[in-house]
Amino acid sequence: MANNKTSIEWTDRTWNPTTGCDKVSPGCTHCYAEAITKRFTNNFPEGFTLKLHPERLKHPLSWRTPKGVFVHSMRDIFHEDVPIDLIKKVF
Repeated sequence: MANNKTSIEWTDRTWNPTTGCDKVSPGCTHCYAEAITKRFTNNFPEGFTLKLHPERLKHPLSWRTPKGVFVHSMRDIFHEDVPIDLIKKVF
């Protein structure tokens, strides 16, 4: 998913330096991101298990024109198992 163009009307791209999450509240019951991992199993072979993708940190640097970006559309950046160093690099 290096391209990350999207059909979401309010954004141009998605950017996910991490994917996956844990269900932590009743609000997680119908998580759209988890449903996407089930629908596109080829793109998410590990399902909704937390996965770090540090190689994706440089993707925005290759975009030559301004973009509206949905950052972390497939997870919560502040998951307890995401290292603070990675969070800082995303910002």
